[in-house]
Amino acid sequence: MVPGEHTKWADPQVIVQGRTRGTVAGPFRAVSAITSGLRSARRKGRSFMHRTTIRPITTIAGRATLCCLAVGLALGPNCALAAELLKARLAQNLAPISGLAIIAKSKGIFEKHGLDITVSNFTSGKQCLDTVIGGGADIATTAEAPVTASTMANQPIAFVAGMEYSDLKTLVAAKAGVKTRADLRGKRIAFTAGTGSEVYTATLLKSAGLTPKDVTLVNLRPQEMLPALAAGSIDAIDTWEPHVANAKKALGEAVAEVDTKGTYSETFNIVVMKPYLDANPVLVEKFIAALIDAEIWMKAQPDEAITTVADAVGMKRDELAPIWADYVYRVRLDDRLIEILKTHSAWRLESGNHPPGAAMPDFSKVVVTEPLKKVDPARVTLSWK
Repeated sequence: MVPGEHTKWADPQVIVQGRTRGTVAGPFRAVSAITSGLRSARRKGRSFMHRTTIRPITTIAGRATLCCLAVGLALGPNCALAAELLKARLAQNLAPISGLAIIAKSKGIFEKHGLDITVSNFTSGKQCLDTVIGGGADIATTAEAPVTASTMANQPIAFVAGMEYSDLKTLVAAKAGVKTRADLRGKRIAFTAGTGSEVYTATLLKSAGLTPKDVTLVNLRPQEMLPALAAGSIDAIDTWEPHVANAKKALGEAVAEVDTKGTYSETFNIVVMKPYLDANPVLVEKFIAALIDAEIWMKAQPDEAITTVADAVGMKRDELAPIWADYVYRVRLDDRLIEILKTHSAWRLESGNHPPGAAMPDFSKVVVTEPLKKVDPARVTLSWK
């Protein structure tokens, strides 16, 4: 661990004096009561238990004490006993973009921070945030598109941390003859409405001097794109990894990637409802602290991290390893996040994809910095703060 991080081993004296005092001190009080009673009995001339009876009792008490101390040492101050774990429900997009949450769950890091996290997996961040808004989960992993949609719809969401970003990509059928982004004119392009894929597509077309009228846009879920591309019903797909890598592997020389690097980076973030945050500030702080520890663990052991994430999302390790560097994992709140949120909001306003009367959101009222600041203030570098 690096200086300033949160996982430390407990000092036995701290355990005895701290929150486990009742657990540890109980056997001592039991022994004290017995020996006190014996002394009283002696003074009154009454019969009392033989020392051979006392010895087993004190031995049992001592063993119980050592057991409690051992438990405390193993768990550390940031990990509560099972009965004390704070429970929360996580709606998670089961993809490498959720890598930090996947590592925190699979490696027991949530538990070390006193959390019992139940995970429900989805195929998009939009589904995750919709589930949280509907009350089916407490915490969502989600991209910026659902955040801007919910903000413009006046949903009381709290954006508490970014945890990953990566570039979206364009893959085309080789027979479509697309070499550059300008060659997309007249092509059938698959995108996923309501996600970063939609904004990426609009940004990509604009950068090529094209408009949506110059192409045929086909709204598909990411998992539907590969079959459509293979069947020839579309010419290109605009999406995120690992769907691009999966298509390359499945279709081989029948597809090619267009160079669109730097066009649009999708972020992946942690969002809760404001009433939930108000009621559970400590839980949210612990959740963020666990993600930071997962980030540190991941960077210290990248080979095992690749294997763990690949297993969790159902990928082969040799498929994830070549694109692992595409995922930039870091828990933070920075100006780049706000820039992407504003870019996405501007697209909504320009395209009309927003509720009636919507305006550019004030993200200082959506992004809540306090939980991350309490855990690691150096990770909050917003210019407005």
